[in-house]
Amino acid sequence: MLKIAKLFMFSLLGALLWGANMVSAGQTIVIKGSTTVLPIAQAVAEAYMKLHPAVNISLSGGGSGEGIKALIDRSTDIANSSRDMKGEEVKLAKSRGVNPTSHQVAIDAIVPIVHPANPVKNLTNEQLSLIYQGRIKNWREVGGENLKLVVISRDSSSGTYETWGEKVLHGAKVTPRAQLQASNGAIVQAVSKNRYAIGYIGIGYLNKRIKALTVNGIQASAETAISGAYPIARPLFIFTNGEPAGEVANFIKFLSGEEGQKIVKREGFVPIKR
Repeated sequence: MLKIAKLFMFSLLGALLWGANMVSAGQTIVIKGSTTVLPIAQAVAEAYMKLHPAVNISLSGGGSGEGIKALIDRSTDIANSSRDMKGEEVKLAKSRGVNPTSHQVAIDAIVPIVHPANPVKNLTNEQLSLIYQGRIKNWREVGGENLKLVVISRDSSSGTYETWGEKVLHGAKVTPRAQLQASNGAIVQAVSKNRYAIGYIGIGYLNKRIKALTVNGIQASAETAISGAYPIARPLFIFTNGEPAGEVANFIKFLSGEEGQKIVKREGFVPIKR
C-alpha cells in the first residue's frame, strides 16, 4: 500500500508539474516582422509585461515579409507589418489552414532623410522617384551641392520598401546602384555618416543625427498623415491567425486601447485613436 501511495503521489506531482509547464508555455507571445512596427511593439510589450509578470513576450524584426512568412508557417503568434498582405500571401496562408486577420495599430509617414549638412530641404514626389530610379545622379540637379547622390533603400522583404515603390516609384524599379539596408535603424546609421546619401524611414525613427525633408512642400506629421496631405503615409498592422484568444487577445486589446495608443504616440508614430 505504501508503494502504491508513493507511486500515486509521484504521478500526481508529475501531472501538476506538467500542467504548470503548460500554463507557463501558454503565457508566451511570439511577435515577428516589420522593423517599422518594432519600436511600438517593443515599448508596448515592456509595458504589458510589467502589468502581467507571468507573461513573456519574444520579439524580433526582420521585415514585414518575414513576419508574414512566420505567421503562415505558424512560428509566430503575431506578425508585425507596415503593409497589407498581398493576395498571394493570403492564398498561401489559407492553403495551409491559416486565416490571416488584420488589426490596424497606428499610422505612419515615410520620410526621406539626408545628412544634416545637406542644404536641400524639400523634394517633390517626382524628384524622389527619379532619384530612386537612378535618373537624377547629382544633388545639384535638385538644388543642392555638386555632389554625387548615394541612394540608400530598404531591402525587398520590407513593407516600407513596398510602400515606397507604390507611392514614390509607382511601380518603377529601384536603381541597382542603391545600397540596400535591412532596417530603419540601419538607414539612419548609413545616412548620418554620409553627406552624399539619401534614405527613407518611418516617422518614428527621426532623430537629430539626420535631417527630414519635406515632400511637395509638406512636412510629415500626425496631422498631415491623417488628413492625407502628406503623400507617403500608410497604416501599420499586426496580423494574427484568426481572431486572437487568450493572452494574445489581451495584448492586442492593450495595444489598441488608451494606454497602448499613448505609447504609439510617444514612440513618434500616429495613434489610430486621438
